[in-house]
Amino acid sequence: MSSHHIVREKQEPALLLLSLDNFDDELLGQLLEWSPTVIATSKTAEQVYAFGIKIDVIADDHSQADNQSNIKQIRLNGQSTTNAVLNHLVEAGYPAVNIIADELDIAATEQYGNSINIVWFCHDEKVFPIRSGFKKWKPKGEQIRVLSDTSTLEFEGLERVAPNIYSTTADGFYSFTFHEPLLFIAEQII
Repeated sequence: MSSHHIVREKQEPALLLLSLDNFDDELLGQLLEWSPTVIATSKTAEQVYAFGIKIDVIADDHSQADNQSNIKQIRLNGQSTTNAVLNHLVEAGYPAVNIIADELDIAATEQYGNSINIVWFCHDEKVFPIRSGFKKWKPKGEQIRVLSDTSTLEFEGLERVAPNIYSTTADGFYSFTFHEPLLFIAEQII
């Protein structure tokens, strides 16, 4: 018996490709598996095309999208690429976005974090904001890095191995509680 899945538009996180230079091809394939809306910049578009990936949206002030009429364009209008794209995705009703980049933009994530779920993939880490009471299952020995300053951090299922770096003590759930509105954590990409 075969299983057929219907993926509705905006059901999967959009995928913003700010850089692919230091990103694993296999993980990129996993992020593309359910046909997300793919957003590239003029800098990444050529590389994306070389991988054979269909681009849905170009984020740029120049009229690059004219080459292919089915590609939409997000104009930056003086904003950073990240802010322009996040603003567009929020207005369009997307619930989530995965962003592949060389540099993390925490300010943009904090600005849009209440409107859309944002996960950054930077080098060998997956970075995302969490709220107090966050709980997640991980195998033993996985490292989690806390990127935000906090003096109220409490944790379970983890041991501190270095300043702001924790390791899971067993297969199972780990959790964080704190008083700040959000904390950013980074998990190693395996």
